[in-house]
Amino acid sequence: MLSPARISTAAGSALVLAVSGLVLGVGAGPAQASTCSQSRLPLPDSSCTPGAYNPDVTQSTINSTICVSGWTSTVRPPTSYTNPLKVQGIADYGYSDTNTADYEEDHLVPLELGGAPRDPNNLWPEPHYGSPTAYTKDGVETKLKNAVCDGRITLSAARSAIKTNWTTALSVTGIG
Repeated sequence: MLSPARISTAAGSALVLAVSGLVLGVGAGPAQASTCSQSRLPLPDSSCTPGAYNPDVTQSTINSTICVSGWTSTVRPPTSYTNPLKVQGIADYGYSDTNTADYEEDHLVPLELGGAPRDPNNLWPEPHYGSPTAYTKDGVETKLKNAVCDGRITLSAARSAIKTNWTTALSVTGIG
C-alpha cells in the first residue's frame, strides 16, 4: 500500500490532471498486484485502512461538533479530494469492478463519530454491492452518533466498536 504521503502526492497529481481536463485511466497499462486484501469484506483491510480520528472531536467537544446538526458538512472533504483516493483504493484493493460509481469513498471512523476527514488512513473504497453494504453502514453510524449525543455510550466506545467491526458495533455497544 502507498504511504499516506504517497497517496497525498497521487491525489494531488490526479487533481492536477483532472483540472487540466485529462482523464485518469484506471486499468491502463500492465496489471498491478493488489496491496490490500478483500478477505474481510464488508470490512476494510486494517493494514491498509486502520482508521484515524479528528483531534478536534473529543468527549468534551461533542456538543459543539458531532452533536450539532449539519456539523459533518463543515468538515467533509470535497469529491475533488476523495475521488482520486477512491481510484487509487480500487486499485490497491484489487477490485475487478473499477467503476467508481459502485463504491463509496467511506470513512472507516465516520465523520459523525469524529473520524479524520482527510486522512487516507481513514478512507477506503467501500462497495455498494454485497451484503451488508456501504448503505447499511450509514444507518449504524447514525445510531451510534445518536447514542453518543444522548449519553447512552461514550464517544470512545462508539469509535472503538465501529473501527473494530461496524457490522457488530451496535450489538457490542448494546445499542441494538
